[in-house]
Amino acid sequence: MSEDKELILLIEDEPQMRRFLRITLQSQGYRLVEAETGSDGLLQAASRNPDVVLLDLGLPDIDGLEVTTRLREWTATPIIIISAREQEQDKVKALDAGADDYLTKPFSAGELLARIRVSLRHALRQRAGRQEPVFVLHDLRVDLALRQVFLADREVHLTPIEYKLLITLVRHAGKVITHRQLLHEVWGPAHVNEVQYLRVYMTQLRHKLEADPARPRFLMNEPGIGYRLKFDPEG
Repeated sequence: MSEDKELILLIEDEPQMRRFLRITLQSQGYRLVEAETGSDGLLQAASRNPDVVLLDLGLPDIDGLEVTTRLREWTATPIIIISAREQEQDKVKALDAGADDYLTKPFSAGELLARIRVSLRHALRQRAGRQEPVFVLHDLRVDLALRQVFLADREVHLTPIEYKLLITLVRHAGKVITHRQLLHEVWGPAHVNEVQYLRVYMTQLRHKLEADPARPRFLMNEPGIGYRLKFDPEG
């Protein structure tokens, strides 16, 4: 197996889930290291420097939220939560703690692999130390230098708030951003509870960028949690 292939750290205590993920990931050529507890996962993360962390919340020693918080103290490695917890508040807490994505069990192998690819590309852009001057996703093109947005070569005119909202999603493409995070970045800390602001402007943005705003291709809603710019050109 190629040593250049990305290394994934799996922190999961359920044997059947570990077996499923081991088969899925190794079949795609990923290198894998496994940990059954949060403390071992933190040790493996520090010693192995993985490219992606897959993290269960219900661990036998340390809760996955605490593991996320500790990892975020020293690393920007993408963290994808894989958990049976379905409550919105669990998802919001994990994302606010620093997780990049959240998959609720059971999930398909295809969806997991797509989320991993997105996380790896996002991390690569971050390591490059700069945002690409032109962001392209199918027929959507955002020229960051000129502050212009095009859809199928037709320029789309956005208000300053709409543009700032879109750019925030572009900079975190593929990552779920909570309502609170978006409100903080676009409107400022005084407006982090004004979720209605966000809904109104997201609706306006969808009407300008989506062929069918009710069935969006790009601007995805994560109910009760936030929004995500769907970004997986290969998937």
